[in-house]
Amino acid sequence: MEPSVSAPAAVPTLATVRLALITGESRRGTRAVSEGTESVECSPARLTGRVVRPGDPGYAGASAGWDELFVHYPLVVVYARTTQDVVNALTWARQHDMALRVRSGGHSLEGWSSVDNGMVIDVSELKSVRVDATARTATVGAGLTQLEAVTALAAEDLAVTTGTEGSVGLAGATLGGGFGFLTRYLGMACDNLTGAEIVVADGTGGAEVLHTDLENHSDLLWALRGAGNGNFGIVTSLTYRLTPLRSVTHVQAAWDGTGDLPGVFDAWQQTAPFADDRLGSQLELRRNRTLLFAVLAEGTPAEARKLLAPVLSVGDPDVTVRAGNWGDVYTAFQIPAEEDPANWKFCSQFTRTPFPRTAIDVIASFVRDAPTDDSNFFTQAFGGAVRKSPRGGTSFPHRDALFYSEPGAGWGRRGVPGSGDGLTPRAQAWVAEFGQALRPYVNGAYVNVPNIGMQDWETAYWGDNVDRLRQIKARYDPRNVFRYEQSIPPAAR
Repeated sequence: MEPSVSAPAAVPTLATVRLALITGESRRGTRAVSEGTESVECSPARLTGRVVRPGDPGYAGASAGWDELFVHYPLVVVYARTTQDVVNALTWARQHDMALRVRSGGHSLEGWSSVDNGMVIDVSELKSVRVDATARTATVGAGLTQLEAVTALAAEDLAVTTGTEGSVGLAGATLGGGFGFLTRYLGMACDNLTGAEIVVADGTGGAEVLHTDLENHSDLLWALRGAGNGNFGIVTSLTYRLTPLRSVTHVQAAWDGTGDLPGVFDAWQQTAPFADDRLGSQLELRRNRTLLFAVLAEGTPAEARKLLAPVLSVGDPDVTVRAGNWGDVYTAFQIPAEEDPANWKFCSQFTRTPFPRTAIDVIASFVRDAPTDDSNFFTQAFGGAVRKSPRGGTSFPHRDALFYSEPGAGWGRRGVPGSGDGLTPRAQAWVAEFGQALRPYVNGAYVNVPNIGMQDWETAYWGDNVDRLRQIKARYDPRNVFRYEQSIPPAAR
């Protein structure tokens, strides 16, 4: 689900994001274990950071995720404030034979960033930012949200690809691939990832810190670029290649109802994936509105209107255009999280050839029968820089897609338990049937928008990269410490 335009939210300043260097201790490769061979047992660990347990005042919030459809009751939540806190938490969990999950923004769409009777290691308080404007790189803590990252970098007239929802964790979005309005211009978020600090499970029952880039553990960097969410270890910082970005033009167009939906969709799919690479665009199709959003990097309002003319010429849309700093524009189209529905279900898919009219009619039919006004069919244009793999490659396989899409249903009132229970069966069935109806026209799936009911999910997410990912898993996590319902299993040795 992607946001519609709303009133501006507060912009985090660089001070808010806590400009700071990654601590020297973590850069040296901190361990919570005795040095030596695998036969040496690690010393007893102690939990550090902000630790929350059942009965503590903050437990209800600490155990909850963004999607309130899923409720879990972990035995302990550790909010790491340093890399050492992560090392200690992972070691402690292993010593106590405790299931663990990793969390940053908390937007896991199947609830997999929490676990019953286990440990959640939360990195959302790792919010350091270090920008090297000369080298055009940034090293950031894994706790940054996309909004915090966009505004911090935009203050320096720099940018990296992010998704469009500001409250989503930057690390989670990047490690699964990461795309948004700048994707066709800058490539996937993971394409711009040049290095990472990651805490892995070592052979002594403890943990150690690795630093991966194109020269060090390059196989792990390749895996993190598209398959890094909770599969190999706990990423604590990420280093990105940045691109100068002084201004953007943002366009929103709205058509009432769904009468113009077929014409709008066909005009969009025939032009958006092939347009100037600076233009990123998406459609959000609802039962009461058809919406187009677009961002033109380093372009004027006149240029944006010209590039979008084939779509804007359909019917009589209400069009608004805004030009300005990317951070200001990005902030302006955020929707406050409390206005989101409580519960969500999605189905993700990629398309490599334009939809025929029969497929567009399927979309229109389902959209008209959507269970709520917040349910939608969302689609994002690919093409452009997505087709170019970065040096070192990535595990993200869907580079030849024309566009990405997802049926998504939202229902229930946030913060009101049980408020959507009556709609849950219908909403889930609508998404499942919608996805099934489009199967002849789509293939693959996006790991950041998973589906617990999907068969052959490894191939759907990673295509021909599965065997290599399993080999890398066997090298860095042979004991399968990092596992969840759809985690990558290690290759047999």
